[in-house]
This record gives sequence, structure tokens and C-alpha cells, in this order.
Amino acid sequence: MSERGATFAMIAMLAVGFCVWVVPAAVGQVTITEYSAGITAGSLPLGITAGPDGALWFAEQGGPRIGRITTAGVVTEYSAGITAGSNPVGITVGSDGALWFTEQGADRIGRITTGGTVTEYSVGITAGSVPYWIAAGSDDALWFTEYNGNRIGRITTAGVVTEYSTGITAGAGPLGIAAGPDGALWFTEYPGNRIGRITTAGVVTEYSAGIAAGGGPFEIAVGPDGALWFTEYNGNRIGRITTAGVVTEYSTGITAGAGLSGITAGLDSAVWFTETGGNRIGRITTAGVVTEYSAGITPGAGPFEIVTGADGALWFTEYNASRIGRVSGPGLQVSAIPALSGFGALLMAVLVVGLSVFLLRRS
Repeated sequence: MSERGATFAMIAMLAVGFCVWVVPAAVGQVTITEYSAGITAGSLPLGITAGPDGALWFAEQGGPRIGRITTAGVVTEYSAGITAGSNPVGITVGSDGALWFTEQGADRIGRITTGGTVTEYSVGITAGSVPYWIAAGSDDALWFTEYNGNRIGRITTAGVVTEYSTGITAGAGPLGIAAGPDGALWFTEYPGNRIGRITTAGVVTEYSAGIAAGGGPFEIAVGPDGALWFTEYNGNRIGRITTAGVVTEYSTGITAGAGLSGITAGLDSAVWFTETGGNRIGRITTAGVVTEYSAGITPGAGPFEIVTGADGALWFTEYNASRIGRVSGPGLQVSAIPALSGFGALLMAVLVVGLSVFLLRRS
């Protein structure tokens, strides 16, 4: 082959290879895998989060235990130091590198290191408040909902608790909570049918416009578009709220009686959610297009909470089946560098081809 031909061939291969490499694969058929080995029967796993050690950590309400599962499916359970009957529910990673969890039945917040050492905190938490979900705030503290107490709680990594109630409507029932891109915490009001926002200074704003009556906002997470996305357990809808408070609801493609609960952003620029009643995993694009998946999920398993793992897969708890599930497939793998959009890849291909023409003319 001539030098000119070799140059052209090399550039053409580069162009094709680059486009294949950077264009994200479309999510089509996914694979769902379930793990039960090492999980105690009747443990009732609820909350799940990606740990700082690359594993997934989950709360076992029926344990009471905290579980850890590696991306290879190896499970370890921890119970030492957790009060009997405390019913762990929500779990998240703190700024200190430990896992923090709520104890619904004991009105405590727990902390567990990646080595399994547990500390519990109760001072400053009102009796009967029922701490539910928990999230790390932009102020390095942990923020949690108090479902019965109708408050939002804050706990520092030193264990100092502050409770906030001003601005929260009576009977609101705060449930899910997530740190927003605006530095505030956003929370759902399940019976109150609203979305709440609380600044790290404790100032609360509630939003109800655009949320259908009886929807029952349940869990909430930041989407790939910078808005907050939430499930409506009773309304069978996915909601989206901007940081300005504008709500959009989506129901097309969601099977009736789905019982939507957990929600998280995937690496594929979509939002993924669990259908506890429908026994499915759902995916919704930021344009509102829904796909549901059920193959591989044990009948009656009750998928509950979902999170993206260090491996790019979606990991979810199966409340009724005492299992952990994993969703993998095209578009969910971890990439060493950010993937370009389809348009970006096309533009890059044009640039590469243009470069090849320029070099060929000079050769």
C-alpha cells in the first residue's frame, strides 16, 4: 500500500473507531440479575446506596441489619450495635465516608463505617417522629425526613441534631429527600401531596401546583437534566419539578397499579424507577418516554429502592423477596471518559474526515 493510501486507511479507521467508541449505545433489552445468597430470609431490604468502597449498602428493615453487596454479588450483613426493633429504612453516604441510616422504629439515626462499626444517635430527635429517608446535604451534614413528626431533621457528622418544622403544612408527612443542584434539600410530602424545599438555613417552601390530587409523591432524586424527578405511588405517575417549582407529570407507558416508589438517575441520561406494586423496573427519558422491564424479577418480589452503582448498573432492593437486584445493559456501563451525544459524535466524525482530506491533499 502507498504511503498516501496507508495514511487514508489509518485516518478512516480512526474516524470509524472513534464514532463507535464515543456514541452511547441505546438501552434496549436489559438483563436483570437477583442476589439472595447471604441475605437473611425476612430481612425486608428497603433503602440502598452506592458506598465509598465501590459496594452497595442497604438497610434491612426486618433485621434490623445493614447489608453490603459487592458488584460481584457477595453479601455481608451487620447487626452489632443496631438496636433491636429499630427498623432501618433509608441509607446514604456521609461527607465523612461512613454510611448513615434512619431507624424508623427507634427514632434514631445510625452510622456505620465501611468496616462495620455502628454508632447510634437519638439526642435531639423527637420521640415518635419516625425518621424515614436520609440524604447528604451541601453543608456536609445529613438531612432526614420525619414522617410522623412532620419535620425535617439535620444531623452533623458529630451527631448534633436540629429539627425544622416551620413552613411545613400540618399532616404533610415528609418522606423522600434528596440534595438538589441548588444546594437545598428537596423532599416529598406523601399524604400532603406536595414537594417541599428546605435550605441549609432551614427555610421551607412547598409546591403543589401541577401535582394531581391524590398522587402521593414518594421518592425523589436529581435527574440528568438538573431537575428533581419524583415518583407518585398512588397516582401512577412520574413527576418532574424544576428548581423554580414548575411541575410536569408523566403517566403514558406506566402500567396501571404500578405503585411507583424508588427513583434514581442512570448513566444513560435517563431516570430509572421501581414499581413495587407492578413488580417491574421502569425507565423514563427526560422527554417522558417510558419503558418497563419485568423479566428476571421474581413474582411478588416488590422492587423498592434503586440506585446507580459504581459499575454503572442499577441496583435495587426487593422488599418482599429479601433480595438485591441488578439491571445491566447497553448504555449503563461505566466509561473511562464522558460519551459524546449522537450529534457530538457526528460532528467529531466530520472533523476527522476533514482532517483526512486535508492530509491527503498535502501528500
